[in-house]
Amino acid sequence: MFNVPRVHLYLHIPFCHRICPYCSFYKHTPSKTDLGAFIDAILEEAHFVAQKNLPPLKTIYLGGGTPSMLSPTHLRRLFTGLRTALDLSSVEEITLEANPATFTSRTAELYEDLGVTRVSLGVQSFLGKHLETLGREHSPMQAITSVHLLREASDLEVNIDLIFSVPGQSLLDWEDTLTQALALQPDHLSAYNLTYEEDTDFFEKFKTGAYQDDSNLNAKMFSLGEKILTAAGYEHYETSNYALPGRRSRHNEGYWIGNDYLGLGPSAVSTLDRTRHQNVCDTSHYMKRIASIGHAQEKIEILDDEAWRLERIALQLRTTEGLPIEYLSPDIDLDSIKHLVKKTGSHLQLINDGPLLVDSIAAELA
Repeated sequence: MFNVPRVHLYLHIPFCHRICPYCSFYKHTPSKTDLGAFIDAILEEAHFVAQKNLPPLKTIYLGGGTPSMLSPTHLRRLFTGLRTALDLSSVEEITLEANPATFTSRTAELYEDLGVTRVSLGVQSFLGKHLETLGREHSPMQAITSVHLLREASDLEVNIDLIFSVPGQSLLDWEDTLTQALALQPDHLSAYNLTYEEDTDFFEKFKTGAYQDDSNLNAKMFSLGEKILTAAGYEHYETSNYALPGRRSRHNEGYWIGNDYLGLGPSAVSTLDRTRHQNVCDTSHYMKRIASIGHAQEKIEILDDEAWRLERIALQLRTTEGLPIEYLSPDIDLDSIKHLVKKTGSHLQLINDGPLLVDSIAAELA
């Protein structure tokens, strides 16, 4: 039986109650945006791309921004419209990012009723002082309560997003957050090393020296996270991601291995048949473009073989399965990194401290 190619769908919902000082994704407060008109634009874009005879969808991911900011009415309208525009009959996973600050049992019931299978909670920390530094609007107790409500009101899978190397965070603080996260028994955990991205308040403080990036502390926190989470039964299946058996993020795996994906919404990126385009990074302009021509594509790039190879190195090397050997240059010399990699019959995998140094190793292989 042949494998039928399928596509992953990402919807970018750019709205946030408050802008986190470390986040570089395209986002803004709703301000005067007509959210009903925004939903209509997303659906009109979906109808436009449906004319391309896309393969059936495999996963759907609502990210942002804060998708949970949308009202129940808007979410129902969105999901009903998507089912009209696109073939959702083969979808295996639907993830929705949610803010723990405004979570009730009705919220969990609504998500399950819509067909959502997985909720990703932007917890980031279980210590109030670090939540304040990160500009988060929820408290540690709200984060804990949101997970309990999900468990009590639904069968949804739960992912908890965490950040380490927050300014002022000690190794003991990070261990405390990991311990509290594990007590909630999530299906999946993402542990991201804070990075200082341009066009963020954190980056400005980093440039002045107010915040510093300590590579030694980063390494200790990464190793501590791996030690604690794997000991608790979580599979470290990608540099920043851990899952209980059978609970990996299928959507994110699609990105890593190079599956086609479709992005709807302002700033969203699509890659179909190695043709990549990005929508305009402005919600107002996005809505106007959709109304006038049906799409909002702004930047288009054709990925040639070399660009595709470099991207595979950067992404697949991060996974436990590793990088298919076909993407290695025939004359590559692995002697300088032989203590960090293992070559199987089909893949190159990271070992020992390899996952800690994945970016530099990828650069060495490029």
